[in-house]
Amino acid sequence: MTRTIGIRVICVAAAVILALASIFGVAKLTTDPAFYQKSIAALEEKQETVLELTAASTAASAAITLLPGDTATPIADKLADLSGYFLIVLCAIFLEKYLLTITAAAAFKVLIPAACAAFAAAALFPRLRRTAGALAWKLALFGVAIMLVIPVGIRVSDLIEDTYQASIAATIQEAKEATDTIQSSQNEGSATEQSGISGFFSKVADSITGAAAGAVEKLRNVLNRFLEALAVMLVTTCLIPILVLLFFVWLVKLILGVELPPLGMPRRSGEKIGGGEI
Repeated sequence: MTRTIGIRVICVAAAVILALASIFGVAKLTTDPAFYQKSIAALEEKQETVLELTAASTAASAAITLLPGDTATPIADKLADLSGYFLIVLCAIFLEKYLLTITAAAAFKVLIPAACAAFAAAALFPRLRRTAGALAWKLALFGVAIMLVIPVGIRVSDLIEDTYQASIAATIQEAKEATDTIQSSQNEGSATEQSGISGFFSKVADSITGAAAGAVEKLRNVLNRFLEALAVMLVTTCLIPILVLLFFVWLVKLILGVELPPLGMPRRSGEKIGGGEI
């Protein structure tokens, strides 16, 4: 009897120590942004890419509106609409950055201590051993899962983005070149018009029209590249974290489906189980 009480006291003390270590030790470490330096650097690089894509698409849309006629207006409208979608991607990046520390705080300040409390209850009250033990396992596994989901999602996203990084950079460069071509043609047209030389203006206007038409044609291809870059960003910043979360949920369910060792005190010899004795 004395030995049983001693073991229970040890189990409760271990649970208390583990809970305190989780709250004041591990939580303090994992909620520090410096702990996620690589993940934050990857998110900031992704954020810079999204801002460059947004600026390039907005500038290209504004440049097209300077051209005479309405031929290129649909392209300008589509490029302007992309800014709203890039804003969604940007919000998702900021959310991931904040969730890095928030999920760690939830795991090690709430869920792990709650799992330790359930473990202590399983040790103190034999009738609650099965229920409290299962709850302790669920809380502990769920805490570890939500703490890992964002860093793992960022890592998987980086693997995908590395494949398309050169293509995204080329898209930004092509958009800038086409925008510069259109703006240059408009500036040349304005300068020639102010000169008042009609013959010379006619010749230069033809060259301006040809250059602008070539730029618009180039922007049609750039629009397709922008759509491809947007699809990659939406997949890596929105879809991948959700899929990683679902994977961890499935993994936790799979582990909990296995017969886990009971948490708490072992039964004493002679304790009745279902009417029998052991």
